Amino acid sequence: MVLSSVLGFPRIGKNREVKKAVEAYWAGKSTAEELQAVAAETRKYNWTSIKGQGVDIVPSGEFTLYDHVLDHSTAFNAIPPRYVGLGLSDLDVFFAMGRGRQADGVDVPAAEMKKWFDSNYHYVVPELSEKTEFKLNYNKALNEYKEAKALGVTTRPVVLGPLAFLILAKAGREASPNFQPISLLPKLLPIYKQLLSELKAEGVEWVQVDEPHLVMDIAESHADHYTSAYTELVKDAPKIMLTTYFGRLGSNISFASKLPVSGLHIDADREPGQIGDVVAAVKNCSLVLSLGLVSGRNIWKTDLTTAAELGRKAVDELGQDRVIVATSSSLLHTPVTLASENKLTPEQKDWFSFALEKAGEVATLAAVLSDSQDSKVAEALEANKASVAKRRDFERNSDDAVRKRVAAITPEQLKRKSAFPARREAQKKHLNLPKFPTTTIGSFPQTKEIRQARAQLTKNAITEEQYETFIKKEIDDVVKFQEEVGLDLLVHGEPERNDMVQYFGEQFQGFVFTQNGWVQSYGSRYVRPPIIVSDVSRPHPITVRWSSYAQSVTKKPMKGMLTGPVTILNWSFPRVDVSREIQSKQLALALRDEVVDLEKAGIYAIQVDEPAIREGPCGSLRFNSALAEAFRQ
Repeated sequence: MVLSSVLGFPRIGKNREVKKAVEAYWAGKSTAEELQAVAAETRKYNWTSIKGQGVDIVPSGEFTLYDHVLDHSTAFNAIPPRYVGLGLSDLDVFFAMGRGRQADGVDVPAAEMKKWFDSNYHYVVPELSEKTEFKLNYNKALNEYKEAKALGVTTRPVVLGPLAFLILAKAGREASPNFQPISLLPKLLPIYKQLLSELKAEGVEWVQVDEPHLVMDIAESHADHYTSAYTELVKDAPKIMLTTYFGRLGSNISFASKLPVSGLHIDADREPGQIGDVVAAVKNCSLVLSLGLVSGRNIWKTDLTTAAELGRKAVDELGQDRVIVATSSSLLHTPVTLASENKLTPEQKDWFSFALEKAGEVATLAAVLSDSQDSKVAEALEANKASVAKRRDFERNSDDAVRKRVAAITPEQLKRKSAFPARREAQKKHLNLPKFPTTTIGSFPQTKEIRQARAQLTKNAITEEQYETFIKKEIDDVVKFQEEVGLDLLVHGEPERNDMVQYFGEQFQGFVFTQNGWVQSYGSRYVRPPIIVSDVSRPHPITVRWSSYAQSVTKKPMKGMLTGPVTILNWSFPRVDVSREIQSKQLALALRDEVVDLEKAGIYAIQVDEPAIREGPCGSLRFNSALAEAFRQ
């Protein structure tokens, strides 16, 4: 029988209970015990809800109050010296590393934070040096396994692999100039061996060990490290499901398939083309193959018929007992459940599948590939076919004018009409800026008063006219401040904008927004990504009014401020029926219209923010190709 598996689940709570509890603890409004009680209830909800969807393999150990990589750092005693000896509890040391601490005579900054591969989640970077003394302070995977078992749910613990932990790490302040974290592998392996042996002693059958770097070019240079590490770890451990995601194994399958583990998970949603190569590589061994057929990254309902066809390729070659159907990655990148959405139309709601619904899809797919004769499985498959068909009809009847406009783009249009030196001279004459002009990047702080005014407008507690008067006053103050400090190229401060992506998405055609579609970005910072559902266009000017007003209250030049197409795309849930290239071009054309209108309104300097320009597919070769295309837009 084909089993079903979920690799991880959102740890924020159905109604953001964890955020509220964590921030209440930080504010001194609740105790550590009260915080841990909320955490326990959230874990219980996750485990029982996934099991309730019919999933065979439920994850545990991946829940966190801040960041799962930070959990490993504190569990392994990889705590930088600046956080030691401050008289803080273990929990407060954990939070100090994640967000810093400036209270009760303690003043320490947060540790560095980075993007989790090419997702919009951020992890706290481990800091290591030759002086790092690893030890197992606590076995979180074991504790949560036992906690779930007491609730009647047998789980598969999840841990970050030793290679992943060290590759993600950086040299700490105490490290020598040439120190490389990977050099600590021999010191770290005994800690992993202890962790895994304790799981085995408790009766754990399988453990999920995440090694996502295996889909990247860097993994090849560590092939010997992977081999030596896992040869050592399997000696006294549960069966290891070596887990990859966010890309294809590619040539790394040549050594990954030979590692002495019991199972291998691949991302078959993002890279379905790798199924054949991986099946061929593992066919003549005993490895169990976990196929990530249900996306852990998007919010679209899975086409179960197409996914089943992909899964059948593996089942036919390996047999049902050697195939597991799974989510492509942890579901932490998706909202918790559609049940919390009350403002989407029935048509829109039928397009989507959030974390809990995706767990149900995994269970249904496994049943289909197990040749289930259950009438409920057949009904679910038919209902899915109908939903997918309706969505495809909507896609085909989207905005034909936008598609024609994209199709009409010529190579000549991608070239500037004049060379940079000529444009620079023209700009110097027009703007009359000094040789070394000063400016700011853009937005000024979103103060408590600004947020309150926006909330009051949403609740109809103030009128549109009152709100606009307030925004004008904010712009007046920001412009006056910049003039007083002597800046040359001014900005209006963007007080009217709720979020650099959401603000544009709300005014473009082709986006929808959820009511409770929260996703963790880092710590207690949750976001509600816009969803691109159809062809994108700009029905009216977006920023012109406020930029023009700001220009009217100063004689100095004012910058127009736009969020770029790549960032809007990367920080939204994109469509899956058309390429990212087409979507970025649609966004670029919509923003081009805004640029033209800003110029007509007398705004001759425009800043386009692209903080996501360096985000792209995992693996350097694929990344460089994506980056080149981004710059062309």
